[in-house]
Amino acid sequence: MAMKSNEAIMAFSQSDKIKTGLIMIAGSLDLLKNLPEEEKRGASRVIAMDLSMLGHEVGLAKVVTGHEEWNEVERYLNKALVMLDSGIGEEAMIHLSRALSKVTNIAQQSMSFLKENRLL
Repeated sequence: MAMKSNEAIMAFSQSDKIKTGLIMIAGSLDLLKNLPEEEKRGASRVIAMDLSMLGHEVGLAKVVTGHEEWNEVERYLNKALVMLDSGIGEEAMIHLSRALSKVTNIAQQSMSFLKENRLL
């Protein structure tokens, strides 16, 4: 991946924010399974809104960095949202895990570039 300094900085920054969001959403999904049935629908809507907002952050990362790797993260988030909307939020965890792995790779690549260029 050919990278410029400003793209690497933005990718590193966005990846950190997105990783945090993914971890929070995964925690919410874990709590969802223990809620009473009458509370699950509302909680699922809140989690879906969080996923949607996180999707916007991924879209921003794609624009400011120009890296295609964010497309894959976006696909995983969309799959997780479909699972959640289908009433099987627990199944969304695998897609969130894959997204987290991809974002971690993006962060690592960016950090390596920044270290090599003595910017970090």
